[in-house]
Amino acid sequence: MSKQRTEINAVGREVLTEINSINHVPFKGVGKHVPQGRKAAPPLRSCRDYPGDGDKRVESIKAALQKCGIKDGMTISSHHHLRNGDYVPNMIFDAAAELGIKDLRWFPSASFPIHAPIVDHLESGVIHHIEGSMNGPLGNYCSQGKMRGTAILRSHGGRYQAVQDGEVHIDIAVISAPCADPFGNANGLRGPAACGLLGFALADSQYADRVIVVTDNIEPFPCIPWQIQGNNVDMVVEVDSIGDPSKIVSGTTQLTKSPDRLLIAEMAVQLALEAGIVKEGFSFQAGAGGTSLAFAVFLKEVMKKHNIKARFVRGGSTKYLTDMLEEGLTDFILDGQTFDLDGVRSMRENPAHQDTSPFTSYNYHGKGNFASMLDAVVLGATEVDLDFNANVVTHSDGKLLHGIGGWQNCLFGRNVILPIPLFRDRIPVIVNKVTTLCGPGELIDIIVTERGIAINPKRTDLLKALSGTKLPLRTIKELKDEAEKICGGAPAKPEFGDKIIAAIKWVDGTVIDCVKQVTS
Repeated sequence: MSKQRTEINAVGREVLTEINSINHVPFKGVGKHVPQGRKAAPPLRSCRDYPGDGDKRVESIKAALQKCGIKDGMTISSHHHLRNGDYVPNMIFDAAAELGIKDLRWFPSASFPIHAPIVDHLESGVIHHIEGSMNGPLGNYCSQGKMRGTAILRSHGGRYQAVQDGEVHIDIAVISAPCADPFGNANGLRGPAACGLLGFALADSQYADRVIVVTDNIEPFPCIPWQIQGNNVDMVVEVDSIGDPSKIVSGTTQLTKSPDRLLIAEMAVQLALEAGIVKEGFSFQAGAGGTSLAFAVFLKEVMKKHNIKARFVRGGSTKYLTDMLEEGLTDFILDGQTFDLDGVRSMRENPAHQDTSPFTSYNYHGKGNFASMLDAVVLGATEVDLDFNANVVTHSDGKLLHGIGGWQNCLFGRNVILPIPLFRDRIPVIVNKVTTLCGPGELIDIIVTERGIAINPKRTDLLKALSGTKLPLRTIKELKDEAEKICGGAPAKPEFGDKIIAAIKWVDGTVIDCVKQVTS
């Protein structure tokens, strides 16, 4: 194997400058990389090549891939609105294997444990590498250095940016649609696998050479609203089932029951109130992790007590957000992903629950986006270091077990709050230096733990606003020292090999860090 080309980037991390034979730009600093050129564009098509009656249905995914001209080395994309209930990616690559195709690049918006069978296609050579988040078995497989190519992890906005900018060219996009018509108009609002919206597939539908919609619920034309427009779709395939919507509620989307985590969430809400962040007409986004969900629950009660109404809240929507909308505590939900079936119902029924996409919400190479308009953003992290840098893709053991999601994009909110435990399984969460740097500390404002709150020294305005608080304000160094005292020291450093197995992209397409093969 030839030596991997690396360079030290602006935050002192050794990163690849060539990934899977394509040149990439090292991270230059927040806001330092300026894009050049024009947006990518799909090939021109003609109506003469499509049925005049608008019926684009073909008999199977295998037939659709053949009609799209699938061949070795192509890029196949998919999205993850069905999360751990998503059947379609496994169908795609089973069909590709039957056709004898090799060396595909899979470009999912995310993968989940249900996609464990993809390991067999990596082993057999059907798939060369994955560019997308890898949870569970796929992340473990990659961490062991078994994948032939190098993984690339991007945020939701970074994925849209990569497609829009032409960094990633999608040959065939496959869109799982709970509801579609024969022409290809589609949405996620109705049908047995209703998942809410299809915003993560928007870039794929707009920029891919060929687009296949796969559905288990065909409606007569027109399928309204059309979150995916049939004019961008080449073929429609009807299957028995695209997935299990009950598995949308999986993994990180469960409300915490831990007393410590509940305390953390309650303190985060009290801090936001005392600092003047929670006020009439404010906006916020809380992640889908258990503590972030608890934040939303406590925030609702504070808003009711103080008669405060938000102008809008950003989803991932959950029952906790839809309850706020229905009780008049916010004017709008601007939703990028529905995390439970209450969110699906609300989006279907309530016009104030608006579906969005990474283009509007997160794309850093656009003319602004919603993320920077948020007054408060509440997110999780696997590690934070003394410079407030944070990690969301690996743990202290170095294994690649999480995706970035919209986490990086949300760091541009006005007040970024990380409610995190001081330690997990007796392993400190606050460390000298994060194992993998996903978000620069200059963008992270507040760390809330069960044993104290650390505010980034750069935020002198917050420190002034909280000068008389009874909340336990401490330095991040004090929190780190206490964690190590309780846990018996700093976490052991993982043992890495020389091989870089994944690159972490920043929101502007530059490489902020890399992950090496775990040998221990």
